[in-house]
Formats: sequence, structure tokens, C-alpha cells
Amino acid sequence: MADIALDELRGRLDEPGLVVLDVRTQYEFSGAAGARCDPRQGHIPGALNVPLERLLQSSSAVQVRALVGAAEGTEVVAYCHSGSRSAFAAQVLRAAGYDARNYVGSWHEWSADASLPVE
Repeated sequence: MADIALDELRGRLDEPGLVVLDVRTQYEFSGAAGARCDPRQGHIPGALNVPLERLLQSSSAVQVRALVGAAEGTEVVAYCHSGSRSAFAAQVLRAAGYDARNYVGSWHEWSADASLPVE
């Protein structure tokens, strides 16, 4: 499955059935910590936070799906800070039966665009 770009994700944020998955730490997700190169801290509105470490601790597809909370076959867009952790997460998610895509620009790109909403 191809990566997803900013313009496509921006236009699909409120799409029913789409899961946006932030695989950063809970501190990055909440905005309590983050990279200094990012002008804003927080997360993409509506995103679910499941840190990559938790995904990797799952020993089965059933456990991964329990963390994500969506049915097999659901489209999941993973993001992190710069697209590396989320690329790995997308592989784990695909192995668990999701239609998973990586948002390569991730939080670094999203936070830099002041026109985009942040939670």
C-alpha cells in the first residue's frame, strides 16, 4: 500500500472508518514533550495514540487489533515525528490485517503548517 501525503490526509480527517494512529510516546502525543524543530506540539485531531513500543510488545494480530480497536481490513494511517517509527508500525499493522499506510511527513510536517488543526 502506498504512503499517504499531507493533502490526502487533510481531506480525509473526518472520514468515517479511517483510523489515524499516532505511534509516538504519550508525552509527544499530549504535547508535554516533543522535538524542538516542531513549531507546535500535540497531535492530529481525532488521532488514537498507541506507541510503537506497545505495538511491538503485542504477540499476535489479535492483540494488535485490540490496541487499535478497529476491525480487520480497516484503513489505518500511522504517523510519528518523521515517518520512521510509523513506517515500521504500518508493517506491523498490515501483518495484523489492516489496510495500513504511513504518513511520511508525520508530525514534523503537520506541525509546521499553521493552517492545520492541532489537539
